[in-house]
Amino acid sequence: MALLSKLSKGLFFESQAEQYLSACGLTCLGRNFRIKGGELDLIMQDGQSIVFVEVRYRKNQHYGHAAETVTFIKQQRLIKAANLWLLKQGLSIHSTDIRFDLVAIHQNGKQVEWIKNAITQG
Repeated sequence: MALLSKLSKGLFFESQAEQYLSACGLTCLGRNFRIKGGELDLIMQDGQSIVFVEVRYRKNQHYGHAAETVTFIKQQRLIKAANLWLLKQGLSIHSTDIRFDLVAIHQNGKQVEWIKNAITQG
């Protein structure tokens, strides 16, 4: 892993997270939806819910859990990006069943943790 660029690592762990969630029954609707100031790593469907997934990787937990790296500002950017993605699909953030999940990956991918409803819209 040490030789991979930050972007390559991100894509690698996003792919690992997508495979994990797919094995749990979710369907991928999109990846790496970018807008100015934000990005959605994965857009998945879980039953009737559209799930916006933030993928976070930490080599180890010496400096904290990967989930702790999602700041308030990052959360606001995710919500904005999700709203725009929904609008492009002809949907509304207010009338669509959505949630924001987080997949935290540690120990070079050996530990994957799926945290449902990790980010609230309130």
